[in-house]
Amino acid sequence: MKRLLFAFWYFSTAATVQSQQVQKINTQLLVVGGGTGGTAAAIQAARNGVQVVLVENGPWLGGMLTSAGVSAVDGNHQLPSGLWKEFRDALYKVYGGPAKLATGWVSNTQFEPRIGDSIFKAMVQKEKNITVLYGYQLRKVQVVPKKIIEFSDKRNKVLQCSFRLVIDATELGDLMAMAKIPFDIGMESGTITGENVAAVSTNDILQDLTYTAIIKDYGKGTNKTIAKPVGYDPMEFDGICKEWCRDTVVRKNLLTASKMLDYARLPNGKILLNWPNKGNDMFVPANRLWKDSTYIQEAKNITLRFIYFIQNQLGYTNLGLVTDEFPTPDHLPIIPYYREGRRLLGLVRFKVQHVKNPYDYQLYKTGIAVGDYPIDHHHKKHRDTVLHHLGFPPVPSYTIPLGALIPKDNYPVIVAEKGISVSNIVNGTTRLQPVVLLTGQAAGALAALCIQQKIQPAQVNIRQLQQQLLQSKVYLQPYIDVPPQHPYWESIQKTGSAGCLKAKGIPYQWANQTWFYPDSLIYTKDIDLLAYDLVLQNVHNTNQALTVKEIFSILRLLVKVPTSEPIVIWKSVGLTDFDWERKCTRAEFAVLLDKYAKCFEKKIDFSGQFIQPKIQ
Repeated sequence: MKRLLFAFWYFSTAATVQSQQVQKINTQLLVVGGGTGGTAAAIQAARNGVQVVLVENGPWLGGMLTSAGVSAVDGNHQLPSGLWKEFRDALYKVYGGPAKLATGWVSNTQFEPRIGDSIFKAMVQKEKNITVLYGYQLRKVQVVPKKIIEFSDKRNKVLQCSFRLVIDATELGDLMAMAKIPFDIGMESGTITGENVAAVSTNDILQDLTYTAIIKDYGKGTNKTIAKPVGYDPMEFDGICKEWCRDTVVRKNLLTASKMLDYARLPNGKILLNWPNKGNDMFVPANRLWKDSTYIQEAKNITLRFIYFIQNQLGYTNLGLVTDEFPTPDHLPIIPYYREGRRLLGLVRFKVQHVKNPYDYQLYKTGIAVGDYPIDHHHKKHRDTVLHHLGFPPVPSYTIPLGALIPKDNYPVIVAEKGISVSNIVNGTTRLQPVVLLTGQAAGALAALCIQQKIQPAQVNIRQLQQQLLQSKVYLQPYIDVPPQHPYWESIQKTGSAGCLKAKGIPYQWANQTWFYPDSLIYTKDIDLLAYDLVLQNVHNTNQALTVKEIFSILRLLVKVPTSEPIVIWKSVGLTDFDWERKCTRAEFAVLLDKYAKCFEKKIDFSGQFIQPKIQ
């Protein structure tokens, strides 16, 4: 009997070892997560000459834009730059222009998720330096002292990857948790952040997640009604639209069912169901999110009950789930839409006060990505009274500081996706798709620079990284009136990032703004705020509009200007319409400052302060 037991143990153990085949690979950059941020990071790093392995748990690229079905894009419509512009331009090409994507009233850019996946895959396939591995999930993480991460797939195959740098682009910040990198979960107290609109006390409440769905009209007379979901009660959706609301006072301010369905209409007659007001959002406590995956089916059930409600109570029996969108048996998206997960405790924490009043601080000088969406949280499925303390102040458009992507300690890790170092309140705007795409692109550029220079992320020259992003036509500052095709775009971006000329931020509906006013005249009040300790003398009238002649006089006070004729100098930096007595514009002054004062070349630290050169 013992021999039989031994034989059984021996062969079963051998089978287990054999089934857990270990494949070992080595790469310069490992990107964990092929979502919105991870895909962008991989593309940018590869374009910058680095070997990249991108590991994605599912079969698609694009994350919330594709796999989660959130293909109605929020924000940055008037700030197209970098990979966000490239992705949107590809959508325009597929569908036939911007008007073809403005199909619903929630967004200017709406598309079918499978098209987004195909675009991302085409972009990745063009990069010879990227290897994509699908179907692997995190198994074991070690980043210090060894740099080895293990993954496993459904067949019990183990992938062991060694790397120089790794980017955590997971949806929930799983890698930083497994690597024991400090992070926040939920709401931090306002006493921690200094935000007078935050929670009174720290808690683990996250924003609601959503399991979206896509339906379409199958034609008059058809009946696509699904089986009645378990636990269905139409009053779950009481107050969702005018046609279904018991409270007559509330009903007056509600939208009609038709208007609700038009919210996120997609091309080709499809409708995205991602409705926040009494719709298919779901609250999941943080501790359950990490430990109990049964919430996924519960989130699906909420959406199925929503679909059944639309069909049964609202009478749209002709609307049914599409069967040609997602590669899933139930025709629902591949993953839920996570609005929030773990948030890095980085070199800096980007907070409300930095967004609302950027010039009261210096972080904007370290900007690497921009956003313009308001602070928007989803908590309607949570009943805790602690949420009554939250406030979402109006804010202008903003730039995200580089330090928000980098851990405090010297880890060979960069964080992308929604896990960057922001406060819980600010996560309500930085979580949006274009911002995550752009912070992912910055993470890829940062990783490539660090690998090539053999340094850690916290050692990077911020200005050098920003210069690379400018070369990729990425906004450092969110100037709505100076697009990348502007002839002086780069100089204006540099001058603004150096703090030499300030812009005006304006909260505006669902697309906030920052105006540089490039064609406005330059006044002494604009330039006596130069942030690099250059002092103007003999200037007393701060409301004086300066002429070209006066600008040259001031420049010569500040820096060495060539002794050439002014008109030669003017034309040599790309300026036109030279007139000695003409009033100078802000754009022209920005160009002259950039070329001769070279304010952008002065090194700064992650707080945005200038680094004084060491005395030899």
